[in-house]
Amino acid sequence: MNPDQEQRHTRHGQPQPQPHGTHCTHSADGAEHPHPGLPRRGFLGVCAGAAGLGAATACDHPAARRTPPAADRHRPEAERDRPGTGDWRITSPGPPDAVAGYTDRVSVVPGQECGLHVSTTAGSFRVSAFRVGWYAGTYARLVWRSAPVRGRARPAARVLSATRTVRADWPRTLGVDTDGWPEGAYLLRLDADNGHQRYLPLIVRSAHGAGRTVLLHAPATWQAYNRWGGYSLYDGASGAYATRSLAVSFDRPYDKNGAEKFLTYEWAAVVLAERLGIPLAYTTGTDLHHDPGVLRAAAAVICLGHDEYWTPEQRGHVTAARDAGTNVAFLGANTCFRRVRLEGGAAGEGRTVVCYKSSYRDDPYYPSRPAQVTTDFRLAPAADPESSLTGVLYEGYPVDAPYVVQAADHWLHEGTGARAGESFAHLVGVEYDRVTPGAPVPSPLEITAHSPLVHAGARSHSDSAYYTVPGGAGVFATGTMRWVEALMAGTGELGRDHDMDARTRAFVTRTTENLLRAFAEGPTARHRPAPRPNVRRLYGTTA
Repeated sequence: MNPDQEQRHTRHGQPQPQPHGTHCTHSADGAEHPHPGLPRRGFLGVCAGAAGLGAATACDHPAARRTPPAADRHRPEAERDRPGTGDWRITSPGPPDAVAGYTDRVSVVPGQECGLHVSTTAGSFRVSAFRVGWYAGTYARLVWRSAPVRGRARPAARVLSATRTVRADWPRTLGVDTDGWPEGAYLLRLDADNGHQRYLPLIVRSAHGAGRTVLLHAPATWQAYNRWGGYSLYDGASGAYATRSLAVSFDRPYDKNGAEKFLTYEWAAVVLAERLGIPLAYTTGTDLHHDPGVLRAAAAVICLGHDEYWTPEQRGHVTAARDAGTNVAFLGANTCFRRVRLEGGAAGEGRTVVCYKSSYRDDPYYPSRPAQVTTDFRLAPAADPESSLTGVLYEGYPVDAPYVVQAADHWLHEGTGARAGESFAHLVGVEYDRVTPGAPVPSPLEITAHSPLVHAGARSHSDSAYYTVPGGAGVFATGTMRWVEALMAGTGELGRDHDMDARTRAFVTRTTENLLRAFAEGPTARHRPAPRPNVRRLYGTTA
């Protein structure tokens, strides 16, 4: 989000401790009622697989045909043929205090225990752990369910005055043993006996990513927008930007349904990647900050639909992986825009996301450690625009515009039937990026979509861009926040889709399939056509 737009904005999307031994009772038996697949639709002669997530079957990528050895039982490939369930959705969130909770870890490795901190007005609740994936169009598998746990309403949040940081600091309610849980993205659903429900997102991360496509989740961004307790990095209890938090804590629940940012900007991409059958690994930006090992020899890293808040360490690790030959994709916009720090946590895991933004002169790190001052990456005191990594630069919010194909013959669009100049309504929004002359941009770079728009009364463009580096890696950025949402356009699955239709879903799905399959094969400069520089032609100057 631009520094001159610091007022908080609304993103479109969905809206006594128990004894330690009470946390695990049984595994799912698979006898669930599947949710029907999405409608089958063709698009400009494209095969059914391009018509959307629900219309396709697993591709015949070689990795999809391999049976993982017993030692790899935690890897996502082991999930491919297991039964799913349609009963993973929330049907009754109820009032905010009906039931809510948070985990004491952003992520775990398989077998690591995770503590849950829960408050509810109900007499009891249960926890169900759903792993997100394709699962023949049901989109999740029930991996574990707890016995009933006694409910208790916990105190209201406390606010640390110096940074206006909200903390719940509730006692631990129960522990969850993740032994046997495969790596992946999970929704822990709290089911209170009053009929109300909430999610707690949890990533079961991968320790190794060699030869795999790493899906990178964005909990720092989830937390930045979280208004639970009345404060976020955008506004305070008064609704004013001036009273916003300067640091936000993971020791509190997420607002709304508990997983709104994950469901809006990440979920559909996870489902698609798992359907394709390519080897996958999972991690988060906060984990990369501490340990980049999962990126070592990875085929690709996929930054999902809204990943705005990065530490300098995370950015450095992704850049180093790119330079070593790991492909990188940015499936959203406004990526790597804010520089943050991670602080606190009993084990130094960083339970607090610090970002002073326009008040950076109040950051204790100013002026002694300028590279750690928490403001926009592109601004002083240590300006380093995100475009040197992403290829594009964030420009504005809000917009709603058609996405216009520029390079219809690019390998990314193979099989879509799209023509140069063809447009897809509402696909550009609600934030957008563009290739910005004068900003640092890698070369050679090709603009693959060049979409005219009007922002704040001024004419501009949103750009999708693809570039390669000497180490062979390819990098692609969509330039629009709605890319992942479009994977479910017209299905009603996310509640609202900005009037994007099945035709747009088909185009975005097939393009994303082409991207993921190519990136899974290794450095794209070695097996796909090189970028055709066109910035001068489109903008009258080099980038």
